[in-house]
Amino acid sequence: MVGTGGPVATFSVWDYVVFAGTILGAAGIGLFQAIRGRKETSSAEFLLGGRQMTAVPVAMSLTASFMSGITVIGTPAEAYRFGAAFWTFGIAYTIMSAITAEIFVPLFYRLGITSAYEYLELRFSRPIRLIGTSMYIVQTALYTGLVIYAPALALNQITGLDLWGVLVATGAVCIIYCTLGGLKAVIWTDVLQMVIMLAGFVAVIARGAVLQGGLTKIWEDADKGGRLEAFDFDPDPLKRHTFWTIVVGGSVMWTSIYSINQSQVQRYISCKTLGHAKMSLYVNMVGLWVTVSLAVFSGLTMFSIYKDCDPLTNGDVSTLDQLLPYLVMDILAVFPGIPGLFVAAAYSGTLSTVSSSINALVAVTMEDFITPVFKNLTEKQVSWMNMGLSVLFGALCIGMAGVASLMGSILQAALSIFGMISGPLLGLYLLGMLFRTSNSTGGLVGMILGLVLTLWVGIGGQIYPPTAEKTNPLPLSTVGCNSTMGQNYTTAAPWTSPVTLTPQSDVRPALADSWYSLSYVYFSLLGTLTTMATGLLVSMITGGCKQEKLNPNLFVRRSDLICFNWCSKSEASDITEKVAKDFHMGADNSAFTDVDVMSKNVENNTRL
Repeated sequence: MVGTGGPVATFSVWDYVVFAGTILGAAGIGLFQAIRGRKETSSAEFLLGGRQMTAVPVAMSLTASFMSGITVIGTPAEAYRFGAAFWTFGIAYTIMSAITAEIFVPLFYRLGITSAYEYLELRFSRPIRLIGTSMYIVQTALYTGLVIYAPALALNQITGLDLWGVLVATGAVCIIYCTLGGLKAVIWTDVLQMVIMLAGFVAVIARGAVLQGGLTKIWEDADKGGRLEAFDFDPDPLKRHTFWTIVVGGSVMWTSIYSINQSQVQRYISCKTLGHAKMSLYVNMVGLWVTVSLAVFSGLTMFSIYKDCDPLTNGDVSTLDQLLPYLVMDILAVFPGIPGLFVAAAYSGTLSTVSSSINALVAVTMEDFITPVFKNLTEKQVSWMNMGLSVLFGALCIGMAGVASLMGSILQAALSIFGMISGPLLGLYLLGMLFRTSNSTGGLVGMILGLVLTLWVGIGGQIYPPTAEKTNPLPLSTVGCNSTMGQNYTTAAPWTSPVTLTPQSDVRPALADSWYSLSYVYFSLLGTLTTMATGLLVSMITGGCKQEKLNPNLFVRRSDLICFNWCSKSEASDITEKVAKDFHMGADNSAFTDVDVMSKNVENNTRL
């Protein structure tokens, strides 16, 4: 009987058919884009879709690339264990979207960059650019491998799918459509995957409502179980999720991901006008609201069904990230093909993240390492190198997934690095964009100190996880189970989603309940503020910015904050001009040399 514990069904033939059909459909989009654009082989076409994308598909791609398989599986588990507080991240998404659209998008679009880290050379120095790019490549390759591995492990243990077969198949499909189709294939595949992911959540909620007697009953059960207490105004920075940690810390964290992460930047600068680029962020904001709302309500549905028999405590699953797959097989196995749709939804998130990462890694490698050194490459040679790098990084991500299988508890520590690195990098960008007195010495010292602090607190929190008093896990029951094992768990690494539960260590140093217990949502804020404050101080000590003349295009303009017009192509030609052309900083971007809107009157449009 549903909700009373015990083994659940495994995949049927129809489930495999639906799952395989989704993967083949994703590969088919890549092949279609390759055939459709076979005569358009320029680097701009491959990396930026020829800068002809529109707002809605780019917005859906932005949303889908944020939703990895970990998010699809982990967010409902988060709501199940800790309540609906995660939903208030919707406020953070709103603040993030406004900051990114009104500050970062106009600046990047005006500079006409392909690599987000190109700005660091234009504003500071080439060594800082290469450091930023290297940090991104290392953390993205590791994170992407873990994104492939984590849902594969959970779904393997629940559905019986072969773990290594799925790992290799996932990577292979992403390699195919990234290599052949470029950014257009990635974006349009993301659109398909976004629809499938949302359909998976809807299927869970709809079936749960039928079983429980309506959505009202689910809401009442969640209320009785304390899952609806979403607003905690306690200012304590050590508490895992409060209104302040999520709104303040979460806004900075998501701004650092959307504003300077190459996977995201590459999407909105592929839009054909600045207006489309800005609008893509606001449409994406709505997509994030819908996604987090459906994911959290899926978790509340899961709690309503298992309120009297928690599968984790009962020993039916071993980790929180297996709860949603377990639920799907428990309540949807009677409908052949529907569990396959859910698995496709989870893996669509993984496919989206992996494909986004591969395309972004190719872009930064070409623009930051290869193109500046080999300046005489033909367009055909560049195209072949783009495709070769796609295969290389795809294979690397599959390999990292294999390494992840040997990491054990380090999995969550590695996932948290994604947030810890982005904070200091955001501080470096803001230091350059907002303060004309900052110099490369201050920027480098500030970024290093910010990174040291975030890694220190993050790794310390992994080794000595916060207590239940700070993480506030909500009570679970097994009174309605057919069998009960009576295991007790506490939160092991509360900054990640999904959250794995492990026994607490009895030996805790003095910093464990203070510094190491800092809410994971504040990691990016800590890194950003440390980098900016240290960078300004060191810049003043070392004489500030000694250049006689700074290009105003490198700074935030007042007009950036109030301009929201749908630019025509003639207007776009003025804001996409390369600043590096005048500064001769070795940052020439071949991806823009053959864009139509820039092929006329280049010199006349350049302004200092």
